[in-house]
Amino acid sequence: MELRVLNYFLAIAREENITKAARLLHITQPTLSRQIMQLEEELGVKLFYRSNHHIVLTEEGMLLKRRAQELLSLAEKTKKDFLRRDQNLTGEIMIGSGEFLGTKLFSEMMAAFQKKHPLVRYQIYSGNAVNIKDYIERGLLDLGVMGEPVDIRKYEFISMPVKEK
Repeated sequence: MELRVLNYFLAIAREENITKAARLLHITQPTLSRQIMQLEEELGVKLFYRSNHHIVLTEEGMLLKRRAQELLSLAEKTKKDFLRRDQNLTGEIMIGSGEFLGTKLFSEMMAAFQKKHPLVRYQIYSGNAVNIKDYIERGLLDLGVMGEPVDIRKYEFISMPVKEK
């Protein structure tokens, strides 16, 4: 499975039309159709319900769409990390957090860090401990702020100096 083909797949899913997607991707429609048929063959599933001028994702197609978006996002993040290694500290820090009293303190820490490193940006996702842990394990988050009780044995962690109620 190639990232290029996942991009093709997402374009078709977004446009709901192979011809339109091919035009946007600057490739021929037969080439695009062949790539998607090979992807379906590789995965052993049908990804789209097809009609004359409309195409809809199957259940398997919806799963691949979510996974493809995650994979491409992670690939782009990895590429950016390597391209900016020798420059000033830059990039995006992906943070997952619940809604806590300690969020105020955490935001003050981020602001102080941002003053030292103005090219660093943050993406903050709200969630619970279960989905934040899942996103960390899949490489979609760099950092998680979670309330206890959470099994933290496999993580590096810092306890917040604020007690939650």
